[in-house]
Amino acid sequence: MFAVLYVVFVKFFKLGADVPHFAVYLLTGLVFWNFFAEITNIGVGAIVDKGDLLRKINFPKYVVIISTAVSALVNLLLNFVVVITFAIWSGVDFSWDALYLVPLLVIELFVVAIAVSLLLSAVYVRIRDVNYIWEVFMQVFFYATPVVYPLSMVTDKWPWLAKLMLINPVAQVIQDIRHVLVTPQTVTVWNYVGGIKALVPVLIVVGLFTFAVMFFKKRAPYFAEEV
Repeated sequence: MFAVLYVVFVKFFKLGADVPHFAVYLLTGLVFWNFFAEITNIGVGAIVDKGDLLRKINFPKYVVIISTAVSALVNLLLNFVVVITFAIWSGVDFSWDALYLVPLLVIELFVVAIAVSLLLSAVYVRIRDVNYIWEVFMQVFFYATPVVYPLSMVTDKWPWLAKLMLINPVAQVIQDIRHVLVTPQTVTVWNYVGGIKALVPVLIVVGLFTFAVMFFKKRAPYFAEEV
């Protein structure tokens, strides 16, 4: 996927010409996007898929979601080794801040993905069309998030839209990781929006996770009967 996108968007459409180490920039975005997508896409049907087990054994239902997320986390660690190797080969100068900032950002993205999975899996028990809706949403969301293109393309023409995109926690995490790991020229919510407004993505994460846990906990007692 990286190779195809790199050839199409970089070689043909000349995107990212002004971004240092754009190949690493692109690969980093893809890896962390796929991490979020893997957790949520599998998480949608996680409860229903374990229906037989839920009817036989009484255990905390959130364990099903956590287990799928941990599996995706292992895949991310393996993919991240590829990113680091590719970055070293490309001559990227790493910052010491990456040693603690990248893990913190991964945790933030992990929490967002868990929250979305909790909500989707609980709703999917009652409404089985949710998975199709989520698939379509993710296709749109992929291009609404600066994964394959630099956000500077948006800031130059539609500054208000760029600020709106950075409020999205997934975009915020991807941009922050690129800023810390690949190039400090990366547009982030901290250097573009600034001020107290830069905390909006973090507040969204906290609010979303809190609501997701409450909603999942409320619906969990009925899962065994409804799946």
